[in-house]
Amino acid sequence: MYLRIVNAFSATAAGSWYVKHIASEIDPLLFRATNGRITSTGIATLPMLCMTVVGRKSGKPRHVQLAYHEDGGGWLVVASAMGQERHPGWRYNLEANPEVELQMRGERFAARANLLDDTEKKRIWPAIKQTIPQMNVYENRTERNIRVFRLTRID
Repeated sequence: MYLRIVNAFSATAAGSWYVKHIASEIDPLLFRATNGRITSTGIATLPMLCMTVVGRKSGKPRHVQLAYHEDGGGWLVVASAMGQERHPGWRYNLEANPEVELQMRGERFAARANLLDDTEKKRIWPAIKQTIPQMNVYENRTERNIRVFRLTRID
């Protein structure tokens, strides 16, 4: 019940505002401090990771907490920006600096990001929407091509 309420709220206009203006600032800190156990809404309702990417302009580390879909030994993250007309800033940082640090529950490690082409995205999109149901709403809010990145561990 809790899972459905939180996920449904996050797909509303008010929930998107909360995520954009409050959770996006607080959640990476909470997630990293609690080793992936806590977010601003309590226990994570989706598979979550915190990605640290170098800012393309500032050169400073930027932290973003994202839901992910596990696929073939990697993790897929979606640059949905909750269906806004503009891509999220982290997408451009990731394209400029594809080597990142990931914090997942219980571990932190280096990874590399690769943008999925449209054919690969089309193949995996139904599974992503099953894992992250908010994507059903977000894709209907925008006409832009929502990008998907595969994160792969670097040993």
